[in-house]
Amino acid sequence: MHMKRFDKVLAIASAAAMAASVAGVAQAADMKVRGVTKTEIVIGSNTDLSGPAASFGVATTNAIRLRFDEVNAAGGIHGRKIRLVVEDNQYQVPKAVQAANKLINRDNIFLMLAQLGTPMNNAVLPDQLKANVPNLFPITSARSMYQPLHHLKFALAASYYDQMRAGVKWLVETKHKKTVCAMYQDTDFGADVFAGIKDQVEAMHMKLAEVTTHKPTDTDFTAQITKLRDAKCDLVGIGTIVRDSIIPYATARKIGWTDVDFIGAASTYDQNVAGAQGGVTEGLYAMGLDPIPYRESASPVVVQWIDKYKAKYNADPNIGSVYGWVDADVTVAALDRAGANLTTETLVKGLESIDGYKDIFGGATISFSKTKHQGSNSSFVAEVKSGHWVKITDPVGY
Repeated sequence: MHMKRFDKVLAIASAAAMAASVAGVAQAADMKVRGVTKTEIVIGSNTDLSGPAASFGVATTNAIRLRFDEVNAAGGIHGRKIRLVVEDNQYQVPKAVQAANKLINRDNIFLMLAQLGTPMNNAVLPDQLKANVPNLFPITSARSMYQPLHHLKFALAASYYDQMRAGVKWLVETKHKKTVCAMYQDTDFGADVFAGIKDQVEAMHMKLAEVTTHKPTDTDFTAQITKLRDAKCDLVGIGTIVRDSIIPYATARKIGWTDVDFIGAASTYDQNVAGAQGGVTEGLYAMGLDPIPYRESASPVVVQWIDKYKAKYNADPNIGSVYGWVDADVTVAALDRAGANLTTETLVKGLESIDGYKDIFGGATISFSKTKHQGSNSSFVAEVKSGHWVKITDPVGY
């Protein structure tokens, strides 16, 4: 009798020990998922809030917060609320590295979202990926954001390279351009844009007539514009963002150089560029990824979104706001698909299962797979007309 009772006690104790061990393993597994608890998901963003690309960074961050606030107000994702931690890199690589180190090592983020700037992402990515932190939908269309294929790198849109090849080809063929030149930031971003211009020119059996570079912070482009004009360029492909898109184009027009067209990548496609004071950017071309959220031409759904954004931030949304909203919305979809057992692996599976996503703005359809981490490769040509960006083509290729 005593032996049987002892065996029963031993069995109960063993079962309890096993249950405790399983619970311990489960708890340990949960502890290993950085930035994730039973009630919270910590997401980081490393962007420009006060530097030359702040018009993108601030707007992107605002829209991300707007979407996440909606999700949190509705109860979160599988019971978890999203906490967004944002750091200002001022569009400077050293500051971006410092900001990323803080987000990864001190804030213990689960993923990095909408990290702005090609050189900033390139500088941060090695350590970020080593820490097993996914890089989702950076605010750059550099090819290095999804090439080579890496299970933690995901990009949404057509690359600068493909945008510029398509745009240059369209202008050469449509407006019969003969003398193509390039002007770009002396950065990783600029180099990616320049590669697209150069390769397309060579593919059309032409030669670049002139090339100039500049720093992102430059404000005087007299030397560059004079050099390009002296080369008799009739098309200039530009690797610029906002301020360095406006000033050189305005400089060209100010000195009476009008028999030339300029085209930028999606980085140039910003309301601040189109609406520059005095209409100095009239006629400028750029490649677009999503329609600009102009209220007068927006759908009822987008008008409602514009009103929500303006009510929260007392500012009109710009194209950066569109990018931020889409980034956040696709992230929410992936987190939902990942399920209650959220890990880096389930997040990646959730992302790779997204097929045929359409945003509210009318942008390109987004799909991922195990072998494809670039959501779309579609871009269109837009032109500044009366202070607005006007879409003048359907998606174009090369």
